[in-house]
Amino acid sequence: MSRKLVKFLILFDNTNLLYFPGQFLTGRVLVELKDDTPALGLHFHVVGEGVVRLRRHGHERVFDKENYIDFRMRLLGEPGQGSVLLSPGIHSFPFKLGLPLGLPSTFLGKHGWVQYFCKAALREPNGLTHKNQQVFIVMNPIDLNLEPPIISQPFQCEIEHKFGLSCMKSGPVVCRVSLDRGGYVPGETISINATLVNHSKITIKETKAALTETIQYLARGKVVQSETRELVSLRRGKVRPQDSDEWVNEQIYVPPLPPTNLRGCHLIQIQYDVYFIIQPANLEKEVKLQLPIMMATYPFRGNEGTLRRKQGTHYPSSLPIFRPWLEEKAVN
Repeated sequence: MSRKLVKFLILFDNTNLLYFPGQFLTGRVLVELKDDTPALGLHFHVVGEGVVRLRRHGHERVFDKENYIDFRMRLLGEPGQGSVLLSPGIHSFPFKLGLPLGLPSTFLGKHGWVQYFCKAALREPNGLTHKNQQVFIVMNPIDLNLEPPIISQPFQCEIEHKFGLSCMKSGPVVCRVSLDRGGYVPGETISINATLVNHSKITIKETKAALTETIQYLARGKVVQSETRELVSLRRGKVRPQDSDEWVNEQIYVPPLPPTNLRGCHLIQIQYDVYFIIQPANLEKEVKLQLPIMMATYPFRGNEGTLRRKQGTHYPSSLPIFRPWLEEKAVN
């Protein structure tokens, strides 16, 4: 059949290949033939799966998997019947499948993934099978307007810390950090306010605010790998003993990012945080204040239903399903 088969394609009606849970996956399998061709059947398989796979020295070390879609159908032929003769030309075999609610979003990571794809197999009477495969993307959105109201409110974190052996004779470093709210979408900015008072005898080398992404991979219910990436950061200079510094409405831009967590997936977790970091000038360990935030797909709306846009905000038209920085060194 290979010489008779001109084209064997899986074509989706939605040409951008992006679907939401609950939508219909529709399209056709297109077969173009040069001559009369017998076929036993045309099998169609829709797959959605989450996989965690860690390797060491070329050998698989940890593996786990879960299935979200496993749908099979025959587009041509019946079990137990003989072959069907397909005439020369183009044959189109339509398919339609309602995608289940609650599917996790497509994700491609260093140690795991969530992927969706269709497979088609055209069987010949002589035992040969011609195969093709087509990936599609699922986005399970998070709407900030449907989350608990507290996420729209400002929140803060504070700490009082004493450095080193001289703490008995030295006062603490007092720091209070606040964000304008707890949920954002890509393209917006995170507004940071902070007050740092250095009552100690140690100079603060610098302060830094950083937006981070943490990915955790789980297998058999346990975290087997975790990696944190610093995405964006702001820095300020020295704060000398008995001095203070204040951050007023400093802005961190949120780059295109997938939503917080992969709802519906139990193998991969995604978390975003804003860290405020105090770095002393001596050899002592830095002090970190952690403020978890939610990364969503749809932004807050006003009472009249319109988007509450900040001036200059640019909402990206698409979100990534993979991270080009995954191969970079993780933050300790």
